[in-house]
Amino acid sequence: MNRTADASRPQFTPRQGQYLAFIHAYTLVNGRPPAEADMMRFFRVTPPTVHQMILALEQAGLISRLPGVPRSIAVLLDRSALPELNPGYRQPDKINDGRY
Repeated sequence: MNRTADASRPQFTPRQGQYLAFIHAYTLVNGRPPAEADMMRFFRVTPPTVHQMILALEQAGLISRLPGVPRSIAVLLDRSALPELNPGYRQPDKINDGRY
């Protein structure tokens, strides 16, 4: 295994990768970065979950943003370093299996 190549690859979790891919794709399609509410709808998570992910991505140096400025998120990685966006990555819906 080539440790030099592995060391140069950005390190992020699969979930972080999906957020990065979403931010990148949304920006390409809409011409502006997503709001946290857009991510909340896509991933079907709560506002604190999205906000904590944004803070974690920023702290890891994977995105940049201007605090207090809406839609200022920018992915700092090359597109080739991002995973493909998986539309099925959304949080699972609760399923009622008939038991009460």
